[in-house]
Amino acid sequence: MIIESSAPTRVDLAGGTIDIPPLFLFHEGASTVNFAVDLMAKCRIETRDDDRIVLESVDRDVRFETSLGEIGSLYNEPRLELLAKLIYFFNPETGFNMTTESEAPAGAGLAGSSTLNIACIGALNKLVGDRYAEENFIRIAANVECQVIKVPTGFQDYYSAQYGGAACIHFRPDGIEREALTVDVKTLEERIVVCYTGEPRNSGTNNWEITKRHIDGDVETFAIFEGIRDTSRDMRAALLENDWTRVGEVLRAAYPRRKKLSPNITTPQMDTLIETALANGAIAAKVCGAGGGGCIAFFCEDGEKSNVERALAAEPDAEVLQWKLSEQGLTVKEI
Repeated sequence: MIIESSAPTRVDLAGGTIDIPPLFLFHEGASTVNFAVDLMAKCRIETRDDDRIVLESVDRDVRFETSLGEIGSLYNEPRLELLAKLIYFFNPETGFNMTTESEAPAGAGLAGSSTLNIACIGALNKLVGDRYAEENFIRIAANVECQVIKVPTGFQDYYSAQYGGAACIHFRPDGIEREALTVDVKTLEERIVVCYTGEPRNSGTNNWEITKRHIDGDVETFAIFEGIRDTSRDMRAALLENDWTRVGEVLRAAYPRRKKLSPNITTPQMDTLIETALANGAIAAKVCGAGGGGCIAFFCEDGEKSNVERALAAEPDAEVLQWKLSEQGLTVKEI
């Protein structure tokens, strides 16, 4: 049996960090807005005739083996820890080779690990005979990733990976609801540049420090999150109204608020790239994910995307990523 799965990464436009429990419970109307992009995370499983389990990450260049009788040891396996913990959770009864690959750069802030999580869950669930309904995938993904990074995880990234498209994710006491957003895809693709800074980032520590400040009752942090909540509301409305002038205004106003949340949101390299983009046709910058490296999305003046791309590509270590909106979320096929 051969199983292949893939899921799209995402660019977050508004609401990042407020999707971490329990923060959204303290801000009525909390939501995030993001869209899936076709930089895919992929998983391939091929069953074996013996009891060996072979794990390989192509982009991380890591490979190791174990056996069905040693699955219990995978819970504390540091190599390819996410994959190891997922296999431990699903506890398959047949040997297999599992190969993963991500098209997004490492530490890009495009939800690469969360997306790979969903892709692997889809493949492993098929391997064990569709043990879980698809509506359980996101809960499994969040809980296992929490075991890996050892701090609470946000939820928005799993929704873009599983469902694709543009969406507003609403967080309420009675649950989380995904609202698909009908947007002008052509304009979205023509106005946004995604640039990898060359600096990978680790969101876990950054987000946890912010979460602790909020839980500890820091008044300024609470006020910033109220603004983050309002930014998502405004971004959703602007996209639904096809008001691209307003989209730029919302992003431009949100950037200094996000900077106040943590001094580590940007690095000197990121600040240089932002200055370059703004001087060459960009209206606003949106640091992807938790910041501190990774990618920056730039919203450009109409017709200026190519100028912004050329200027950024000329900067040392920067890489302009080519992308399209992915309407398709998780796909799993058995060959």
